[in-house]
Amino acid sequence: MRFGINTFLFTSPFTNDSTKLFKTFKKWGFATVEIPIEDPSHIDPAFVKEELDKHELVCSSVCACMGPGRDFRGTPEEQKTAMDYCKALIDQMVVLDCPSLIGPVYSVVGKADAVQPAQQKLEWALVVENLKQLAQYAEARDKQICVEPLNRFETDFLNTCDQGLKLIKVVGSKAVKLHLDTFHMNIEEKNQGGAIRKAGKLLGHFHACGSDRGTPGNDHIDWKPIAAALKAVGYKGDVVIESFTTDVKVIARAAAIWRRIEPTRDEIAVKGLRFLKRTLG
Repeated sequence: MRFGINTFLFTSPFTNDSTKLFKTFKKWGFATVEIPIEDPSHIDPAFVKEELDKHELVCSSVCACMGPGRDFRGTPEEQKTAMDYCKALIDQMVVLDCPSLIGPVYSVVGKADAVQPAQQKLEWALVVENLKQLAQYAEARDKQICVEPLNRFETDFLNTCDQGLKLIKVVGSKAVKLHLDTFHMNIEEKNQGGAIRKAGKLLGHFHACGSDRGTPGNDHIDWKPIAAALKAVGYKGDVVIESFTTDVKVIARAAAIWRRIEPTRDEIAVKGLRFLKRTLG
């Protein structure tokens, strides 16, 4: 099990210049970095890989930023835009030597509405069709796609572990796994440990976040059953802190962070890592 940090805590968008953060991440004790690539043109993946190597870090995951226009259940144009974007990310992952494309790799974030059953069925079929195509692309490059259920305020499509597992089964590709996040599970799951156990070997990626998006451990989440469940399913993957603060304005607005949750973002990273190593490591 490796512990990583999502760069959204410190910057948006991530660019070549953002690699200056790597020295600090290494000093704090992180082993991996999760990079949200908002637009493939923002980075030179070869340069980023050199900087990762220089600081003895690994890119554990590339986060798909499913913004406006990127929607596998949207219009034909939106589906094509999403496909072109996700394939470009996978191409960059090859250069970065990154194993996992993670996040809500199915629909634009923020699309949440009461959808009629007939429309739900249509949208489900569109996502399955698109994920099958993207999975073939990932398989050919030895990469995996980890789909993340989000909470009900961010999507109406995939909210729970059960729904995620159903989607993975229908897509039917060894390249498609589940990505669980303690923040979203805190809202949507009856029991976080139970959801992890149900995911089992299909759990491909894990976000450890405070219940309020703050420091893991400085919240009301019961972490002991989570630790026990990760151990029970033999999870060997990455555990990444994905927290947001008001310091990065565009992300604060997107994630509805309207107040300072912790004294500093450095504290989220340092104290969060210390807690996770003690609790999960």
